[in-house]
Amino acid sequence: MNIEGIFSDETIDYISLQSLKNRQEIRIQIRVFKDDKPEIFLVNHFDGSESKMEKLRSSEYFDYYYADLNDVNYFKYYFKINEGGRTLFYTRFGVTDYLKEDTLFEYNKDFSLPDWAKGALMYQIFIDRFNRGDETNDVVDDEYIYIGLPVKHKENWNEYPSNFDVGYFYGGDLEGVLQKLDYLKDFGVEVIYFNPLFVSPSNHKYDTQDYDYIDPHIGKIVEDTDGVLGEFDSDNKNATKYVKRVTSKKNLEASNEVFIKLVNEAHKRNIKVIIDGVFNHCGSFNKWMDKEGIYKRADEEYPIGAYWSKESEFRSYFNFIGTEYDGWWGHDTLPKLYYENSQKLVDEILRIAKKWISPPFNVDGWRLDVAADLGYTKEFNHKFWTMFREAVKSANKDAIILAEHYGDPSFWLDGKCWDGVMNYDGFMEPVSWFLTGLEKHSDREDMSLKGNADVFFMMLKNALGKMHYDVALVSMIQLSNHDHSRFLTRTNGIVGRINTHKSEDASSGVKLEVMRQAIMMQLTLPGAPTVYYGDEVGVCGFTDPDSRRTYPWGNENLELLEYHRYMNRWHRIRKELKHGSLIKLISKDGIVGYARVSRDNVSVIIIHTGREKKKIDIPLYLTGMRDNAAISRVIYTNPTGYNVGIVTYFNDNGHVSMEIEPHSGYLFVSENL
Repeated sequence: MNIEGIFSDETIDYISLQSLKNRQEIRIQIRVFKDDKPEIFLVNHFDGSESKMEKLRSSEYFDYYYADLNDVNYFKYYFKINEGGRTLFYTRFGVTDYLKEDTLFEYNKDFSLPDWAKGALMYQIFIDRFNRGDETNDVVDDEYIYIGLPVKHKENWNEYPSNFDVGYFYGGDLEGVLQKLDYLKDFGVEVIYFNPLFVSPSNHKYDTQDYDYIDPHIGKIVEDTDGVLGEFDSDNKNATKYVKRVTSKKNLEASNEVFIKLVNEAHKRNIKVIIDGVFNHCGSFNKWMDKEGIYKRADEEYPIGAYWSKESEFRSYFNFIGTEYDGWWGHDTLPKLYYENSQKLVDEILRIAKKWISPPFNVDGWRLDVAADLGYTKEFNHKFWTMFREAVKSANKDAIILAEHYGDPSFWLDGKCWDGVMNYDGFMEPVSWFLTGLEKHSDREDMSLKGNADVFFMMLKNALGKMHYDVALVSMIQLSNHDHSRFLTRTNGIVGRINTHKSEDASSGVKLEVMRQAIMMQLTLPGAPTVYYGDEVGVCGFTDPDSRRTYPWGNENLELLEYHRYMNRWHRIRKELKHGSLIKLISKDGIVGYARVSRDNVSVIIIHTGREKKKIDIPLYLTGMRDNAAISRVIYTNPTGYNVGIVTYFNDNGHVSMEIEPHSGYLFVSENL
């Protein structure tokens, strides 16, 4: 039996609803190599019931078997294949001689994901570093103290971040994004994902100060005053300028208006907007805690913060032990929110969840920071995200909910909590190891994994097997982001951070040909390719904070940008690259080959990490292509650059043989299955 020809997944090519009056019928299919004639059973894992599958149709190389099920709302299933006296099992993981129960297929009638998010090209913006648009809202030197040091404004936009980067501000803001919306549209962006935008004392803004308002330092300051810190100030008692800026309702409301305008302008360009929700913890500056006394000294009237009174209406929001409170990972600047102790807090965050999704803000989704950490028990965590999902979807059923998560996310992907994740295990890790031999922080190398095609596919199978395929399609896949080193820096093989290396070392010896290979993989593997601002033009950087460099306006690598635009275009116009099946083709000698297939369309991708030319045989029959069908190479990259000239090949007896270059990547497309 030809095991590699067995295939099924959760795309509409293999699981679909049939239109039958007065009842629901689900048709599930699997393909096997033609004329193998196995006995195939569809098994309901919940009750063990088996449905014998019958042959539905045949193609040139495959037979397709099916089973119809009635009145099913939710179940997990797998395929049992009997042939030649042996029994095999087929799950998301592929063919095994034992049942791999953590990778079962799943059907859930009530769990549907927005089509706009499947394979959508996203663009991540760390607001302070993208573009400086309005200089009147910039943080000024010594405006306030954060983590023991006075904050500073960086006048030189091109200066590298330093180790204490958290309190240094370059002045990127929403007006700067507004000015660059046409650039983003031209680049091909379909969704903007913003790192946090709410009032916060840090440049990363993961220490929320006020969930109801955009920070005036990135929005609009219409009411200002004097009053920065003196040379000998060690706290924020004299930070009157900061107090006015972040507590004045005029500033807060004007900043929200700027954000409303930005979302409206993005929507006019058919660009969605996702914002960051930090709900596991807030900041010590938060008006509910107010450890710095910011809101005590405001001209506006604010309720007393929990830090100042046991009688504060917010005291139950936090886990106080005497005068101390629990901080996330022990950080007193990040008070952990104590949901189990306060239904009022639960209701407040659910209100926030709905507020920003609803008019007049009309945000299209949430990205949830450290989502698995929220609460003090796993059971409450799941319960909360269930309530969060209900609140968000009641306001906008097409809003997306994506969670930051490392490891197995299946506990939260049951249709009740998250829609998807930042898919580190299913993209960033395997691609980084395969192309560079470094993990995502550049903290460790393992050259046995560089070019190791078998391990690459094994990592993909392990990760993608933990989620419904639609979940994989909406999940963010990234080469870099604000928490990890820039991918281009990883291509130089240097292990370390800016506390062990100079910032200049991050761009020393980088390999653009490897970056182009990575971009090709990002635009062709399952998921929502999410470009970290500046990656498209060659920004380098070791891990946080060095990865948070400014976008180099006027100093872009335009050749890399042009290549990225070509790849974005193919991703946009080829429906199989957004929601098609993933089929493995080649795994050997530093080469991975895979296809994305959707009905009558196929894309084939070949990545070669070796130093020598290689002859390869591409088994196109695995994609379902018929003999003599044409397939065209539309873009390829090698160490000298890239080429977008079209070269056509023909499927000869199920194969195409060719010679590929060292450190190369090839994209082929066909519409003749």
